[in-house]
Order: sequence, then structure tokens, then C-alpha cells
Amino acid sequence: MKLTIEDIKPYLLFESIAGSRSHNLATETSDTDIKGVFYLPKDLFYGLEYTPQVSNETNDIVYYELGRFIELLCASNPNILELLNSPEHVVIYRHPLMSLIKPEWFLSKTCVQTFVHYAQGQIKKAQGLNKKIVNPVEKKLKTILDFCYVIEDGKTISINAWLENRDWKQEHIGLTKLTHAQDIYAIYYDDKMPYQGIIKKENANDVLLSSISKTAKLEGYLSFNKEGYSAYCKQYHEYWQWVEQRNDVRYQQNIDHGRSYDSKNMMHTFRLLYIALGIAQEGKVKVWCDNRDELLAIKAGQFSYDELLERSEILIKTIKSAFQLSLLPDEIEPSIAEVALINIRKELYKE
Repeated sequence: MKLTIEDIKPYLLFESIAGSRSHNLATETSDTDIKGVFYLPKDLFYGLEYTPQVSNETNDIVYYELGRFIELLCASNPNILELLNSPEHVVIYRHPLMSLIKPEWFLSKTCVQTFVHYAQGQIKKAQGLNKKIVNPVEKKLKTILDFCYVIEDGKTISINAWLENRDWKQEHIGLTKLTHAQDIYAIYYDDKMPYQGIIKKENANDVLLSSISKTAKLEGYLSFNKEGYSAYCKQYHEYWQWVEQRNDVRYQQNIDHGRSYDSKNMMHTFRLLYIALGIAQEGKVKVWCDNRDELLAIKAGQFSYDELLERSEILIKTIKSAFQLSLLPDEIEPSIAEVALINIRKELYKE
């Protein structure tokens, strides 16, 4: 049985506005994200079908099953720590039993790993987006022929140009593999022989081999850049999957400010780093951002990628130093949270 958001509504333990509206970073165009915690109906909890998470199609409404929520808190998951520490004015509903879960249980020096590593991953993601923006991939898919070259007079010439010069068709080519020569093939041509050609279909992933008679005339040697073709196919599919799934409004914003990186992503990277610094220095998760102007300036693309990269490196060093000096425990004590989880479930499922 696949649970829907409507199915779990009677079983909500916690519900809050999330995202930019809980971070003090909302603008006129901001969506309203909702996150929360639910418990399973008793028969499902004791049965075989466990549902750890329920969301809508766009993932801007997400609810976590109580056990999964505690599990992620124990792993110092940044998003879940933020949810637990939601500012009171954005909380929609809080079941009294949620008061048994104390935010301070889940703060330790391990947070430097989860928050900083996550932020560093987002920086790399922004850099990867930069490559997609400045290096668009043509919609027309290249074929193996675009990666094949003929060795002639000590030089290489593309197979397409080589065939065009002779007014030949690739369908009449016969190839045989050369021993001890990786991706190098002998070329034969005869429009009356049933050769396989180089490829049969445009999305082929390798060249074809033909049976060649001993009297056939050798026309040359072909080199197939197989690794280059594989890398291109991966890049092509990643790029057009990104185009299909990207937020066009957000993408246009990145094009408009001309910085060639995902500025909203970079803003949230710095937001996470400042939260990590607050954990180290104050021992709490500050979800509501006091530095709204600074973060929105990053979102608006007022800084170059290199500037932000340098700033992030300095901030990360500061965060690591702050955690070393922090009075936080080295690790959390999961058993405390487990006892709370058991007690909450006992209350929820008691006869």
C-alpha cells in the first residue's frame, strides 16, 4: 500500500513551513515548502510495509516517518536538524509528544562533517552547473562516425571527410580488427559485397566487423576513439537530462546575472556554512538568517564564482577552528533518542 499525503494527515506529529520562508530568504517569487513528521497507522507499523517518507511529485511537500526522522537526526542530517529547529512562527502544528525530542541531543562535533561536507558538495555542484551553462551540448546526437578517423600519409582524417572525398558510403565499408592494436581496424570497400558497414544504427555503441576475402583490397586503417565516444554519450545524456529537469526560471536568473553558476545553490551553501558556525559557537541551529541581505546578494550574482570559492574556504577554516574549541560532545548519544522514540511509540500505539 503506497501512502499518500492525504493518508498520513490524521497521523501528523509535526508540520512546518520550510525552505526560504523559514530561512528569512523569501522573495515575491518564492514557493511555500512544507515539511513534517508522521507516524504510521498501527497495522502498517506492525506489518511488512514500512514507509519512511511521503512527498508530493515536486518534493516541495515532504513528511518523514518518526523513526526515519530520528535516524536522520542521529546522522546529523542538515535538512532534518533544520526541521527540528524550525522557528516557532513557521510551525503549523506540533503534537505534544514532540516535546520529548530535544534539539540539543543531536548537536556534536560531528556536525562539522555533515554540514561542511554537504556545503563543499554543493560548491562542486555549482561548478558542474557552470560547465553546463558555458558548454551547452548540441541537441543532435553525434554518432560513432564522428569519432572515427582514417590514418593516411602519417596523418588522421575524419572518416566522414575521407568517405566524402571518394564519394563512398559507410554502408559499403568492411572492417577487420588488427591483432595487438586497440580500436584500430583495417578498411575494405566494395559496394557489391555484403559488408556490414561501420554502423547499422545511429545509436550504436561500437563499430561492426565484416568477413573479408583474402583477395580484397586494403584501403587504409581506421582508428575509433571509443573512450572519447563513451565520454561524449555520458555528457550528452547528463546535459539533456539536466535541461529537461531544470527550473527554467532559476536557470534564466543565472543567465541574466551572467555569473555562469547557480547563484541560489551558492546562497544556500553559505547559509549552511553559517548555520554550522552557529552550532559551533552558540550550540544551536539558527534556521532564521540574520544576514538576509548578504545571502540575497549572493543569490543575485553580485560576486564571481572565484570570490565565493575563496570566501567559502576562509569560512570553512573558521568553522573547523570553532568546532575544535567548542564544548559540544565529540559525538551524540543515540540511545537517548532511541528511548524517546520508544516512549513516543508506546503512547501512540497503546490500546
